[in-house]
Amino acid sequence: MAVRVAVVQATPVVLDAEATVAKACDLISEAGGAGARLIALPEVFVALYPSSVWAHASARFGSDASELHRRLWANSLDVPGPLTERLGAAARRANAWVAIGVNERDSSRPGTLWNTLVWLSPDGRLAGRHRKLMPTLHERVFWGQGAGDDLGAHEADFGRLGGLICWENFMPEARQRLHREGVDFYVAPTADDRDIWVAAMRTFAFEAGAFVLSAVQYLRRDDFPDDFPLAEELAGCPEELLQGASLIADPWGNLLAGPVSGREEILYADCDLGAIIAARRVFDTGGHYRRPELEL
Repeated sequence: MAVRVAVVQATPVVLDAEATVAKACDLISEAGGAGARLIALPEVFVALYPSSVWAHASARFGSDASELHRRLWANSLDVPGPLTERLGAAARRANAWVAIGVNERDSSRPGTLWNTLVWLSPDGRLAGRHRKLMPTLHERVFWGQGAGDDLGAHEADFGRLGGLICWENFMPEARQRLHREGVDFYVAPTADDRDIWVAAMRTFAFEAGAFVLSAVQYLRRDDFPDDFPLAEELAGCPEELLQGASLIADPWGNLLAGPVSGREEILYADCDLGAIIAARRVFDTGGHYRRPELEL
């Protein structure tokens, strides 16, 4: 049996949650129309990733940094909330599971934001959310730490789904949690567009005996609004802030699609479910290759 999956490499409407969710819904519709039953979108696609090349300036107390936070807050999502309901409706129309990265807020208690992976089921239900465990370096100015109590797998009729965000994929304990959950489709949205990320995703697919879907934004300096609060810092950035490099890998670590760079594109792959059990017969990290007596 083969299951078609899709990885969306796209550009958000920077600092505009409503418009970005509308774009995401269109992309979900396109991927669903092409037969995808699992659709992965990038890290914090809604509606801004704080790139290291300008985000350092947001650590200061100045009014421009405060204005950036205000606008980021205003264009983040309540989970659940009206915008997640719109995304859920798009998942229902597409008859697909959807995993999308968002900036999450809690409007009942304004303050901390989280880098969150939102899961929508084919019936339009909010199936779950995962808050990034450890924001990296400059990201800590923007996001709080996730509690780690939201890593459980989601049961689809074609397998078990789970995921980690960006560099928390390099946390062995977090990956081991997914292995023990028996995740068959491993979603890894990221803002890392380097070759080493591609190599890591191939390695982690083999480690998990799972299909890995890694979605990256394509983001240019010209995609930012003219009134972006840190305009001076942004002006000193390269034209291409995120080049993409999205991919799909099979349980043996082979690339089925991508990496694609330098443009927006939806990647597709038809995943043979038999490859999962074949790979784990040889190397099962959550089974015969797990040695819990070695854990501290």
